[in-house]
Amino acid sequence: MTKTFQITISGQVQGVGFRPFVYGLANEFQLKGSICNNQDGVLIHINSSKAKATAFLSAILKKAPKISIIQSHFISEITFKNYDDFKIIPSGTNHQINTPLTPDFAICESCKSEIRDVNNRRFGYAFTTCTNCGPRYTVTTKFPFERANTTVSAFAMCNNCKTEYANPYDKRFHSQTNSCKECGIKLKFSAADGKLITTDSSEIIKKVSELILLGNIIALKNTNGYMLCCDANNKEAIERLRKKKQRPTKPFALLYPSIEKIKTEFQINKAEEQALTSSAGPIVVLNPKESLQDLEKESIAPRLNQLGIMLPSSALLSLLIDEVKIPLIATSGNMHGSPIISMETDAIEKLSKVADYFLYHDLVISFPQDDSVVRFAGEQQIILRRSRGIAPNYLNASFSSNERMIAMGAHLKSTLGFAPNTNTYISPYFGNLDTYDVLTRYQESIAKYIALFQTQPDVVLIDSHPQYQSSILGLELAAKWNAKLISIQHHKAHFTSVLGEHGLFESKEKILGIIWDGTGLGDDNAIWGGEFFTYENKKIERLTHFEYVDWIATDKMAKEPRLSLISILPKSERELIKPKFSETEWKIYNKMLENNSLKTSSVGRLFDAVASLLDIIDKATYEGEAAMLLENTAKNYKGNDFIDFLVDVDFEYVPVKTLISSIQKAKSEGISTSRIANSFIYTLALIILKIAKQNEYKTIACSGGVFQNSILVEKLSQLSQKQGIKSKFNRILSSNDENISFGQLCYYHHIKN
Repeated sequence: MTKTFQITISGQVQGVGFRPFVYGLANEFQLKGSICNNQDGVLIHINSSKAKATAFLSAILKKAPKISIIQSHFISEITFKNYDDFKIIPSGTNHQINTPLTPDFAICESCKSEIRDVNNRRFGYAFTTCTNCGPRYTVTTKFPFERANTTVSAFAMCNNCKTEYANPYDKRFHSQTNSCKECGIKLKFSAADGKLITTDSSEIIKKVSELILLGNIIALKNTNGYMLCCDANNKEAIERLRKKKQRPTKPFALLYPSIEKIKTEFQINKAEEQALTSSAGPIVVLNPKESLQDLEKESIAPRLNQLGIMLPSSALLSLLIDEVKIPLIATSGNMHGSPIISMETDAIEKLSKVADYFLYHDLVISFPQDDSVVRFAGEQQIILRRSRGIAPNYLNASFSSNERMIAMGAHLKSTLGFAPNTNTYISPYFGNLDTYDVLTRYQESIAKYIALFQTQPDVVLIDSHPQYQSSILGLELAAKWNAKLISIQHHKAHFTSVLGEHGLFESKEKILGIIWDGTGLGDDNAIWGGEFFTYENKKIERLTHFEYVDWIATDKMAKEPRLSLISILPKSERELIKPKFSETEWKIYNKMLENNSLKTSSVGRLFDAVASLLDIIDKATYEGEAAMLLENTAKNYKGNDFIDFLVDVDFEYVPVKTLISSIQKAKSEGISTSRIANSFIYTLALIILKIAKQNEYKTIACSGGVFQNSILVEKLSQLSQKQGIKSKFNRILSSNDENISFGQLCYYHHIKN
């Protein structure tokens, strides 16, 4: 007997070709009914027997589009309604949205083939997309995901595009970002002063390529925002870009023509290849082969052996790299410390003294975002920056609560966490909230999220540091919204982020939390950053920490590794590093140490101190530079004769001064810098396992920016496995302060104070 069944499917099912897929499957099953997007995902109605309806649902789950992610599904019989055929019907809902925000997808191989085919009508079209690829989150204005709810709606489809859109057998059937040369997004090319050169798309890519090869810098508007490009083989162009962008040493990312060329020039494992070619299309940090000669490696990533590599994420970048045929510098279109630019007026104002030429288009970008960056420690993924292609969804956690929560995150690597429904949204990385433009982007995003979800938070979660801009703004918003305000200690939020990722809140065993980073205000008003916590029965307690040392010169200490060194070295050994300072500086800093009351347990500053002690760097030009250079030095050690710098040392607190003295002794004995650097990281791994063993922990959970160090993650993973200890790391979120907003949501929802 024929009945009517309703199927609801939730998850990442909008903007991924799910409705066209179900339409085709319904025809295979000879079913009549309908499908539409709704506030919860997709809603399907069919006339069928129960057995056939169940088989249909099973086929949907088994064959769903690769870029979809199904979180839940329900089937039920409803009041009978007779359907004449199977239709995709427009979404019509005024309900609050309760579905993930679909991220952007890198251009698929099929669309790449089309833009390269002279006989295809999309040959050379820089904004070619289909149901499997293209911008989603960056062009969203509201939900459900329909063309009318995106900025692509400004471009009315031509008859050919309409035909594709309506054809069930076309790959652009119900592709919401569908467009072509005739009806779509237009390019234009101008000089740095804004003077228009051409709008002829058939000429622009070739012209841009020629200018890049002549040593020019191009500001290019991609589908997620502007990037700055130049020839990666041209040292003069790269150095000019560094000077103009005020980025003296921070590494640049590279855009490569193909995965085949990457394999030829870099050491690459299966996990790295999968990441590069995934729909997220992130920048992946790779080791170049010794045979690689063409690139200006020292100019691209000064003093670093690894390079950040990406494949083209859009048709525009694919066309450019096809034409230029060489690797390009592809760095965010901004000034140092500012957010990525997406508007033409801002680009002209802020980049006209950096770029020689501008390549624009007229698609409005709702949510600009940087490219995501990942690296690997073996097969373990380490996210360095979570943004395009990955954000803003967090699909592995749901905070079932009647309260709508917003988490304001941290200060330096800021993100927002939003839980307005049964889904969790973690924004892309914003940056340092001390920067006016970053703070403005952060505030605008809050307003857009509230408008998008048509809801106002009941709870505002902030970091316990009262001077963080995120905390200050959170305080203001809580008062404005008459919302509950909760402050959460920074490192406890780090800990709960990794507990949340791995679903450990219901664990019956106690868990050791290791939270190592650069800075965060502790419960005792010291600067924490080398913390050991215990989690048990919904409670977190501080177990121990790295020995307190003096925090001097406020923010300057984080920028000058030599200051960490003078703070940590025992007073009797300070004279060894006097040449690192002028006479005046020496007197000032020693005076500070005599009268200082602010203390820190920061492992980030310990990395800085070791980097300075080993004469790797004394003054940094970007955050994390000392740690990166120290890790780079450690990678140069090819042996396995590691030194435990705290062997036979018993401790209540990790003895930082003893550790630094042991390293100084090894240096004085002529042990190679690379061996000392590698052994320092090895010692840190042993410290964790020693504390775990002493306190009978079988599971350790690690978070904080220090755990972006691939050597530490790999050593700790291997050593803990040998000792039968399970090690957990952030893998979906970055281990740095980007995860604080998610950790704040987890802490509020799960931890008993």
